[in-house]
Amino acid sequence: MAIEVSALTTAIGAEIRGVDLRTCDEATFAEVRDALHEYQVLFVRGAHLDTDDHLAVARRFGVPSIFPIARLQGATEPSLQVISDGPDSPPTAEMWHTDVTWIATPPRYALLCGEVIPDAGGDTLWASMTAAHDALSPTMQNMLAGLEVEHTTDSFVESVLERGHHSPQAQALAGRLQEAYPRVVVHPLVRTHPDNGRRILFIGGPSMHRIKGMRRDESDALLGFLKNYVTDERFQCRWRWSAGDLAIWDERSTMHRAAADHFPEYRTVRRIEIDGDRPYFDHRSRCDREISRAS
Repeated sequence: MAIEVSALTTAIGAEIRGVDLRTCDEATFAEVRDALHEYQVLFVRGAHLDTDDHLAVARRFGVPSIFPIARLQGATEPSLQVISDGPDSPPTAEMWHTDVTWIATPPRYALLCGEVIPDAGGDTLWASMTAAHDALSPTMQNMLAGLEVEHTTDSFVESVLERGHHSPQAQALAGRLQEAYPRVVVHPLVRTHPDNGRRILFIGGPSMHRIKGMRRDESDALLGFLKNYVTDERFQCRWRWSAGDLAIWDERSTMHRAAADHFPEYRTVRRIEIDGDRPYFDHRSRCDREISRAS
């Protein structure tokens, strides 16, 4: 089965055609996985995966994750997370982030299907943290290499409380979350991609607390610069959804943001993540600016 790959931008993103991820053979699927590592986010227009298909395709990429909240509520098997925006449920993901960086082993990949798509707005944006790292000066790259960042559960706990209007049930769930997961986990600020050795800025999002070994003002200044820097449009791609579209992205090398410009119109998507490994930084790995898509 021949697949067609069309880049969306020079930095990140590609649309793939000519492949059915539910039925393609292993050799073709390996091509898709290689393309994912190269382009960091792939899009399939009109995939129209039902819930069983969605789970089955996810399993081809690895072990589907059980979302921490679902696990606390007794789930022992992975399930799809349905994210619905509407007049009574304003969007909450309009900030750049990487999913669940407050656990020791954040997700490897994520698969998102569009279900209910507004007539206007509601796009999703992705940014390449590989391209962002490569565009830094060598001096800045050397300064960041080896730094570690504390990620905390604080922002996620607060979101649980806000979504639950600080009800007794929400407070109980937040308490269980705090008991089940350490408040602080430490990750490298620059991580090494385990599949291609590229160096990646591991920014994460609101769970980032401070850089270990720095004073608060020093950490805030450097993280503030990086959080602003990685939102530069030259590192981004943007997807205009149609119902039935599928997006697959590498959580290790990207950040993403859901535009809220459709509110209060309805928008529903469903997502599942794939279990990952502990992020690490290998001093022997290199930022190879000369790696080209032709190779």
